[in-house]
Amino acid sequence: MLFNTDTASNGQPEGIGLSLWRFNIGAGSAQQGEQSGIRDEWRRAESFLEEDGSYNWQRQAGQVWFLNAAKERGVNKFLAFPNSPPVHLTKNGKAFASDATPNLAPEQYSAFADYLADIIQGVERTQGIRFGYISPVNEPQWDWSDGGQEGTPFTNEDIAGIVKALNTSLEKRSLPTKIDISEAGEINYLYEAADKPNRGNQIEAFFSSNSPYYVGDLSSISKVISAHSYFTTSPFDQAVDSREKLAAKVASVPGLEYWQSEYCILGNNAGEIDGNKRDLGIDPAIYLARVVHNDLVVANATAWQWWLAVSPYDYKDGLVYVDKNKADGAYYESKMLWALGNYSRFIRPGAIRVSAQLAGAKAEDNTVLASSYIDTAEKQLITVVINSGTEPVKVKLNAKGANVAGGIRPYVTTAEEDLKPGNLVNSDSVIVLSPRSVTTLVATQSKK
Repeated sequence: MLFNTDTASNGQPEGIGLSLWRFNIGAGSAQQGEQSGIRDEWRRAESFLEEDGSYNWQRQAGQVWFLNAAKERGVNKFLAFPNSPPVHLTKNGKAFASDATPNLAPEQYSAFADYLADIIQGVERTQGIRFGYISPVNEPQWDWSDGGQEGTPFTNEDIAGIVKALNTSLEKRSLPTKIDISEAGEINYLYEAADKPNRGNQIEAFFSSNSPYYVGDLSSISKVISAHSYFTTSPFDQAVDSREKLAAKVASVPGLEYWQSEYCILGNNAGEIDGNKRDLGIDPAIYLARVVHNDLVVANATAWQWWLAVSPYDYKDGLVYVDKNKADGAYYESKMLWALGNYSRFIRPGAIRVSAQLAGAKAEDNTVLASSYIDTAEKQLITVVINSGTEPVKVKLNAKGANVAGGIRPYVTTAEEDLKPGNLVNSDSVIVLSPRSVTTLVATQSKK
């Protein structure tokens, strides 16, 4: 369901075709057990690094299994990220901070960098899988001192120091892996100081040559700035406003791209939807699709990543859910899985977003949202349309500058359907969008 790009004999997609898989490099809290201070053992993570400095590549077996499962099903992009440095390097010997200060001393930056490079090389040697990206810090704006999970805060100065040390380590080993920064906890920390003056304004901090923390000229740095969409998705007009500011700031740095690198439905979102309580139905799926739309269209994100693929929790954070049992149990697919699939299954790496406008009353009140993409390899025009209303809506595709005479095939996700393929229709046909639906229109095209 997560990785498959095959279709059944009736044209039904068998999976959502995720194209990038994230691998968490654990800090070793699992080996510490209850002494780790992390209350929920399902949120503790093993580390490949042993206390004596050796590496045990048999650890993190579940995560490694998923790496190989993704590769076997066609995924070829992999990103590794730690939430915390390994416990043997942290100030307090734990995988979370004792207070609101960084849990890694500056004199340990090089050791941390070498450790990350060791992981990259070790996983490639033992599994044949290369991490194309390494993200050394995660949500550095938060304190990470409550023992809820592995994590540590970092200032922009810390991040620059870690990135420079990691760049040196990657260079010495001739590793092609690119460094991704900085997985900010909210998107506004990329373009303003907000309430974190030493942890905000990260586009300027890392990519302005006038900044003391400039790392944009390092050989291993990716020309990407990344952040998480948490706490900024509601209400709709504010979501759009913050993403317009982000896109403008990113565009001020030539060649810089933006990645939305983590999101699930968190918090109460201005009363529109609550992240608490698992919901396998269409409502969170529609909300998710609207977030993806705004991140791709308004923020101009060139990658979009979700948390979590598989969840045991009573929360709106899973594409697939499992019972919180160690040995056995059932699994449950969510509508969020298939709503995301309206994007991931059809908008493949290398696709280019093109301008799309909607005319009509439903567009004016944001009940209907649409975005379009050209897949030059497949010669297709892909349009994803969200109808968040409770009534059907008629639409007609008017493609300017492209010939879509090959016809249009819709794939529909509703409360009853999961990427259900419709009949091939003519390019000038009226298409009816079901109530509370996400519909992908695949039009075969050739440039005029």
